[in-house]
Amino acid sequence: MTAPLSPDGSGRPGQERFFVQGPHSRVTEFIFTLKVMREFIKGFRALHFLGPCVTVFGSARFNEDHMYYQLARRMGAELSKMGFVVMTGGGPGIMEAANRGARDVNGKSVGCNITIPKEQHPNPYLDKFVMLDHFFVRKVLLLKYSYAFVVLPGGFGTLDELFETLTLIQTGKISHFPVVVMGSEYWKPLCEQLEKMKQEKTIVPEDLDHLIITDDVNAALEFIRHHSVDEYGLTKRTSPKPLGIFGERKWSGW
Repeated sequence: MTAPLSPDGSGRPGQERFFVQGPHSRVTEFIFTLKVMREFIKGFRALHFLGPCVTVFGSARFNEDHMYYQLARRMGAELSKMGFVVMTGGGPGIMEAANRGARDVNGKSVGCNITIPKEQHPNPYLDKFVMLDHFFVRKVLLLKYSYAFVVLPGGFGTLDELFETLTLIQTGKISHFPVVVMGSEYWKPLCEQLEKMKQEKTIVPEDLDHLIITDDVNAALEFIRHHSVDEYGLTKRTSPKPLGIFGERKWSGW
């Protein structure tokens, strides 16, 4: 039996779909590993000197007239005023709104953009972005540099990002950073599911200690301030020193 073809039908390696369709030759999987390593290094080099970030997750499908777009834009602005770099997936919709909010107040915004057939293209409000081929690399970068996470309404991808973040916090793989979920009416079934999970003891109440569901921007900001800025002693700090031998340049965040 032969291995399935890659998504474009060519059989070429390097795509996630191709990679997870079973074992391939040792050479193919070694080359794939090198490509993933190269992509991680590209992301690390691009984002290393940012300073503390807050990542905003949400759908690419809301336009600027939608209330969730406006909410994300306001959050982006307020997070920038607190001194954070606003980080998103770099695309349209909620991501664009948060980056746009940062731009509104002369804050810094960055994006980790993913190459997919539709919807995903870098929005015009990014000061810096990195283009990626693999979702798992993108998610690592969106988590690695942030001290808080804001989740607005979205689809499968947003749910994936929310629950991966909560899982990493629950299992101690990342610190207990604050997670702010906004758009309470949209997330009402999720709230009911979380209560059900507590009742069935598949999670414990402490798993949600650093999660808040609110539509109140001020409450969200205070929650982040308490559980991120104060708890981790964040200040306007000096970023790691660039090394010219590696072609590095300082990019001021805080």
